[in-house]
Amino acid sequence: MSSAITEQVSENFNELSMNELSFNFITEFDGFTLTVNQRLSTQGITGVFGHSGSGKSTLLRLISGLEDSSSGQLILNGKILFDSAKSITIKPEKRRIGLVFQDSRLFPHLNVLQNLEYAHKRCINKRLNINDIIQLTQLQPLLHKKTTLLSGGEKQRVAIARAILSEPELLLLDEPLSALDNQNRALMITLLLNVQRTLKIPMLYVSHSLAELQQVADNLLVMNQGKVEHFGSIHHIIHTLNSSQTTLQQTSLALKVNEHLPQYGLTSLQLTSDINIFLPLQKNALFNEELASKLVRCYIAASDISISKSEVFDSSIVNHFQAKIVSIKKQSNTLLITLTCSDQVFYSTISLWSAERLSLSIDDLVYIQFKASAVHCLANIREG
Repeated sequence: MSSAITEQVSENFNELSMNELSFNFITEFDGFTLTVNQRLSTQGITGVFGHSGSGKSTLLRLISGLEDSSSGQLILNGKILFDSAKSITIKPEKRRIGLVFQDSRLFPHLNVLQNLEYAHKRCINKRLNINDIIQLTQLQPLLHKKTTLLSGGEKQRVAIARAILSEPELLLLDEPLSALDNQNRALMITLLLNVQRTLKIPMLYVSHSLAELQQVADNLLVMNQGKVEHFGSIHHIIHTLNSSQTTLQQTSLALKVNEHLPQYGLTSLQLTSDINIFLPLQKNALFNEELASKLVRCYIAASDISISKSEVFDSSIVNHFQAKIVSIKKQSNTLLITLTCSDQVFYSTISLWSAERLSLSIDDLVYIQFKASAVHCLANIREG
């Protein structure tokens, strides 16, 4: 996409991004009750997380208008889309809300280009150029291919491009990558981030994968039994969930790339001016000339971080540095240890036996260590 077109499209969508999405729903069906009252900024990507049956997909269907609410209100960018008290219900096709499902739901009798043209023709404003969106979503080689012959990742790219061409004020994604393998999932995450960064379309992204959301979301809304349990910045909420023991306990990071070391198969991230964290080499960032402005999002399972009271010099473990214990929480047969190094919080789970042997206390200065392979990253590089 040309820089002039990108700037124009971004300017158009920036007018919308200063507003918000506000919803207040109370609905009940098949013995399930959903009660939510939330206001979200329509900037960036908001993740929606929860276990099966928590109400994630129901919330998206209510926002899109595909599901009726018993009572409540829905406002997007100052426009009332639903208000039970005022008997206002805007039809789904007039809400300017795009929806991408887990299954792409493409028209099987149309090829890729025809699927995209269908969405583009139905759009009233037509501020976007269809060829620019094709380029942005990397669909040029697939345009004349039947949708039935596409791979799962290719179908989702077409579905996302089709949703974008409807020029929505909000894009809803319901488990869009759950059917893809890890390689295609990483490629799609990179593509989605590029789409959001270029067009500034606000997204509400539902997933049961916390690792996936850690890569894409700026903020995270956690649902449980039809209610909003937590909402806040992505790293803060992930760390908050560590106390619940219902998800993988982890340290969530967003750090600047320091350098790539292809001869060792490693990439280093800058934690402080004199401490680097090493992870497996990010191959598709090897020749990136803009490393200084990039951040890598990654996470480390708490069970992969060990603690030592003295510094270890002769070890094959590449990540080891000093940290301060700020919290010790007992949970069944383990302890969840919260530590800080500079402004970054780290989490470690150790056995009660290890805890007694080490005699750990709050404010102790200890050394944490973890392998490079323990640092997980689904997508490669994202904007800081």
